[in-house]
Amino acid sequence: MEKQRNMTSIFLCTENKILLLFRQGSKVVNNMWIGSAGGHFEEYELNDARACVLRELKEELSVEEGMLSDLQLRYITMRNVGGEVRINYFFFANLKNAEELELQSDEGMLKWFHHDEIKNLEMSFSAKYVMEHYLEVGRFNQVLYGGIASGEKMVFTEMRE
Repeated sequence: MEKQRNMTSIFLCTENKILLLFRQGSKVVNNMWIGSAGGHFEEYELNDARACVLRELKEELSVEEGMLSDLQLRYITMRNVGGEVRINYFFFANLKNAEELELQSDEGMLKWFHHDEIKNLEMSFSAKYVMEHYLEVGRFNQVLYGGIASGEKMVFTEMRE
């Protein structure tokens, strides 16, 4: 294991709904639900996950930081896939005036889901476990969680200072 893949993802929220993307046309994650926007770090972003997620959000949804409130890094996950360690930085934010925006993505179809609808969706491995944990635990606090994939599950722990 000599390679790492650093990626960000953001879940945009409004009241009891979360915006998800049905990703289509990707070699890695295809025909399943993932965060609203995200992608790989550029070289100059390797120590700044926030800069990466904001760039991806602007590129993919034309959403800028001023359109958000409560932007927070909430989960960092690690998973060994074929000898490559995939490190995902998951952000959550509230989208201001969401009902007035007509968001579109070249990456696939966007859809708002009520919290109750999400657990039955087909999602990418890490996004599924992050979303399950967020809905059961994470949405009720402001803690940063670390998640390690262990076989067919993800184990989370609080990352306190």
